[in-house]
Amino acid sequence: MIRIVLKSPSSASGELDYTITPHDIPLARAWKSALEDILKHGLHLEKNFCFMGFPKQTRGLDAMVSELNTHIKRINKSDLDYRIEEHFTPDSVWFDPEEYDFPTEISYTKHEILNRLHNHFEVLQGTVGNMSNYYNRADPRVKYSIRQLNNLCHEMETWILSQLKHKFNSYWTRPSQITTFLNAPRLHLEDEYRAGFATNGYDRVFGGVYMHWCQIGKTYFEVFRDEGAPKLTDTVCEAITDLKYYSGEFDIEWGRDVVRGGDQPWHDKQMDEYYAWLTDNGKDITDPKLSLGYLPLGQVDVLSSFGTTDPEQIWDMMSPLLNIHTIEVDGVPYYFDYTVDDKDYETVQMQSLGLLQ
Repeated sequence: MIRIVLKSPSSASGELDYTITPHDIPLARAWKSALEDILKHGLHLEKNFCFMGFPKQTRGLDAMVSELNTHIKRINKSDLDYRIEEHFTPDSVWFDPEEYDFPTEISYTKHEILNRLHNHFEVLQGTVGNMSNYYNRADPRVKYSIRQLNNLCHEMETWILSQLKHKFNSYWTRPSQITTFLNAPRLHLEDEYRAGFATNGYDRVFGGVYMHWCQIGKTYFEVFRDEGAPKLTDTVCEAITDLKYYSGEFDIEWGRDVVRGGDQPWHDKQMDEYYAWLTDNGKDITDPKLSLGYLPLGQVDVLSSFGTTDPEQIWDMMSPLLNIHTIEVDGVPYYFDYTVDDKDYETVQMQSLGLLQ
């Protein structure tokens, strides 16, 4: 059993806890063991990239773009001879629905600028085992800022989507929890651990716990969804990363169920089109090594933890307390007393990454 304790990130009082029951499968047992190793070694919990897309969270777009511009300025002033020309404001990344009256099926997200931002990160960072020359030459603070380009890009996109869905169709608001640790060891994903790709596919359920994707690179689904289902040429495939590793990290789905054969015909349609695209490009969709989908690890005990199964009530309970204070495994607690509002938070993170002594 795994227990998560949330406490207010500010001086306000309040506490909430929920429990996770791991599945009785080889991958979940390996993951739990890896998580215990992370906790025993006291690795730094990445709290600035943990709770994503909660509709009533206190951290908003103003804070995100301000942080992003700070990191861009640091990169531009470095000796990397690389310049990011974009300057970010809330208006540069979305059409505020309070100011624009678009049909709800039209995206309010300004994808082009966010795609450019993510491309800057890919160029500056490189990939696992093939870090870029920019990253290798960067000093510790610039390395840290390069990392934040990716974090903030995804945080902004998730926040925007959450705000829009909550306004126009709150039923499909999709908050999530990404529980990652700095320098978490990556372990080889054995073939026996990949069964979930075939049995689960891209289904996600409320309170479901899933394997965190612990490596850099795009997935087939991201290319299909974000790049208009292009032909899978050698150049396109170079950017796609099959999942090779797992870690003790994990994600939790806090949005409502999206499953095949459920009450979301759009999901079935999208999956049919996606699998047809892969097949047309010569991919065997039954091959688990293609990493098609999400690997389930366990399930939050929703009713016993929150006293309700209503997602919106649970979001309201969690939103003021989006700060993990304790992770307890089989009765052994591990504490994370720091918060993202601490003045030395960035320095502590860089020390944890080994970027500063």
